[in-house]
Amino acid sequence: MTSSPFPESGRAKGYEKRAVDVFLARARDAFESDEVGTMRSSEVRSVAFPLVRGGYAVTAVDAALGRIEDTFAAREREHALSRLGARAWVAETRDTAQVVLDRLRRPRGARFERVGMLRYGYRVDEVDVVADRVARYLAAGDPVTPEQVRAVAFRLQRGGYRETQVDAVLDSVVEVMLAVG
Repeated sequence: MTSSPFPESGRAKGYEKRAVDVFLARARDAFESDEVGTMRSSEVRSVAFPLVRGGYAVTAVDAALGRIEDTFAAREREHALSRLGARAWVAETRDTAQVVLDRLRRPRGARFERVGMLRYGYRVDEVDVVADRVARYLAAGDPVTPEQVRAVAFRLQRGGYRETQVDAVLDSVVEVMLAVG
């Protein structure tokens, strides 16, 4: 009998075991290859698995993915520092943070494109609350962790914010957070 790397979801839906196992094997191979770029932290952050009954428990897999992403981000940071030098790397990270901060400082309700009134997007008020908190992190160093940003989930509303834009900005926030360590 083989032991399972994660608890099972039981009757609830969880991540399809084979898909998770295949991805984790790829991540392990990429890490052990010791070549930066064979798998990037952004790829770990954006992976999605089918939901099935009796799969792996979502929270356990997501926590493991967060640790794996952190590991790849640290490797990328070290590689960038050695390749670019500290000044260039800091400037690049600062530029990305400034672009994100400029977007998040837009007026509430107008930070992202809106979908049409007949379509669903992220709830504007919920996104704006998170945007305010992240903006305070970027501008003044208020405490926010990458795990908190990764775990953000928004309800949907007609005419809400365009999901792809919000997700892209949150991904950039996580990249900046991981870049500064």
